[in-house]
Amino acid sequence: MPEQFIYLASGSPRRRELLAQLDISFELLVTDIDESLLPDEPADAYVRRMARDKARAALERLPVRRAPVLGADTAVIVDRDILGKPADQAAGEAMLRCLSGRDHEVLTAVAISAEEHEAMAVSRTVVTFRPLSDAEIKGYWATGEPQDKAGGYAIQGLGAVFIAAIHGSYSGVMGLPLFETAHLLNGFGYRFM
Repeated sequence: MPEQFIYLASGSPRRRELLAQLDISFELLVTDIDESLLPDEPADAYVRRMARDKARAALERLPVRRAPVLGADTAVIVDRDILGKPADQAAGEAMLRCLSGRDHEVLTAVAISAEEHEAMAVSRTVVTFRPLSDAEIKGYWATGEPQDKAGGYAIQGLGAVFIAAIHGSYSGVMGLPLFETAHLLNGFGYRFM
């Protein structure tokens, strides 16, 4: 099978690891876009807009467009509120208290943009946290792991010990749902077997 190549509009190490699982070569094209939530914007619309805007902004930077660009965005949602990356320890601990002993939803949108075609998909996953003690919350924050993660935890790291159940895409919670990504890439002529 010939080498398959794509541009990745993301600086996330987790997205790089997941894309590598599909045996696709890629080049990073990280862009700086405004990630502000619009007034009354639902979480689904927000992640779609972010993924699309990242992919389109990276595509515009290419002088020669030899491959499509993949953009993605992940949001952790509790009671219709988006939990971003914690600004500080107090915010991180508050997020973990909010997630403790309950379900939350993780949405990850994937957008693939090329000159002639654009496609998008959204992965929806319900994650259930077991109840957390204050000592566990403080101890987890002290590991440094939750400090740059949406929702203040990493499913692929130590944060996994808090997860009682997951209904949906594990890779989607990590930041790049492989099922949806492979399906979208098939539409651009990529093959995986």
